[in-house]
Amino acid sequence: MAKRQLNRRQNWRIEKIQGERAARAAKREQHALQELEGGDLGPEQLGLVIAHFGVQVEVEAQDGDDAGQIFRCHLRANLPALVTGDRVVWRAGNQGIGVIVAQMPRTSELCRPNNQGQLKPVASNVDLIVIVFAPAPEPQANLIDRYLVAAEHAGIRPLLLLNKADLIDEQNAPALNALLAVYRSLGYPLLEVSAHHGGGMQTLQQNLAGHVSVFVGQSGVGKSSLVNSLLPNAQSRVGDLSDWSGQGTHTTTTARLYHFPNGGDLIDSPGIREFGLGHVSRDDVEEGFIEFRDLLGTCRFRDCKHDREPGCALLIALEEGRIQQQRMNSYRSIIASLPQETY
Repeated sequence: MAKRQLNRRQNWRIEKIQGERAARAAKREQHALQELEGGDLGPEQLGLVIAHFGVQVEVEAQDGDDAGQIFRCHLRANLPALVTGDRVVWRAGNQGIGVIVAQMPRTSELCRPNNQGQLKPVASNVDLIVIVFAPAPEPQANLIDRYLVAAEHAGIRPLLLLNKADLIDEQNAPALNALLAVYRSLGYPLLEVSAHHGGGMQTLQQNLAGHVSVFVGQSGVGKSSLVNSLLPNAQSRVGDLSDWSGQGTHTTTTARLYHFPNGGDLIDSPGIREFGLGHVSRDDVEEGFIEFRDLLGTCRFRDCKHDREPGCALLIALEEGRIQQQRMNSYRSIIASLPQETY
């Protein structure tokens, strides 16, 4: 049955109720914070945000006697929004509750627009973005390319990871091999693993060691299963593919950071089926397609849209096979999805 469309007044009422609830929650949080700060707080110390829960975060102490312990912390009102991976300065309070007093500068941040089009960070201080896909649900080149553009724009090194390699068969192998061949030809690092059977997992562990990594990809590709295989104590919930749609069910509800025993961290982020790029410009998208870079600025016309203009360097490279049609299709789809003002 089709979903009932809400009229303007109904939408306004829903937003009003949600706003009132948020205001009440913020008031309770401010009261709790005032009580904490009215008591005795411990000295300032460094911490790492390992999970975010609404108006509170979980912080792992990084120094002092509490190093390695986890504390639920309130945020002072003058602080920017914090995300998993942030390094902070905090002070311990009573009953195991602490207060975040400052945010340390970020070395990188992975962002995406929310449902209202506002740009929101997903994770910070990441240096490796692992783009996970699988034979089922069927991988979408356009979605993979969106993640690659986002990684290039954020200055985070990407790693392509084909999970559920044990599901490759005679029917899906030709399309999968063609897809993988495109990214191998571009020089992107690519691994094939099976979280269920363990194949390739040792190589994956070696690639993640020493990095702060984030797993991204559409729901159902096995991100939580990968976490459970890499870190058995993480106990991430695993969801099956929806019977009626073949799409994955969302199992991770908040980004969480895990430590590898031999060094390095992993941030497991909520599965998202579509990765918006409304925060990037046309130039950013073009730079995100690494095979375009040497060709940009060499078209006959300075304002070339790479559509059907004569003397377009990208179209010539497409005809000569130096650019794959699959990638050109992704590029055009991403450009068409950008807000007009970003062109």
